[in-house]
Amino acid sequence: QVQLVESGGGLVQPGGSLRLSCAASGFTFSRYAMNWYRQAPGKERELVAWISPGGGTTNYANSVKGRFTISRDNAKNTMYLQMNSLKPEDTAVYYCNQGRAWGQGTQVTVSS
Repeated sequence: QVQLVESGGGLVQPGGSLRLSCAASGFTFSRYAMNWYRQAPGKERELVAWISPGGGTTNYANSVKGRFTISRDNAKNTMYLQMNSLKPEDTAVYYCNQGRAWGQGTQVTVSS
């Protein structure tokens, strides 16, 4: 049974940083690309970042390029999202995704 568990969200001031984690289980993590999505209130869920199975290739939404970094540790079955220079418009629930599997989400709120 595939399970994805996010952690690391919270309240941060504009310009601050947070690091999200996604712990995966129930599948061979190192064989699959992984995604981070987010959904802000009243908006559709959007793809934030993607990482290849080995971690050597990444891709980002234009809105976060240069500020967010996706990474993974296949030995720990864990994916990360380092978020720097956070803006109020980054406020959303952030979700870990692989195929049809989704985590429960972790809330990120950027506010002074």
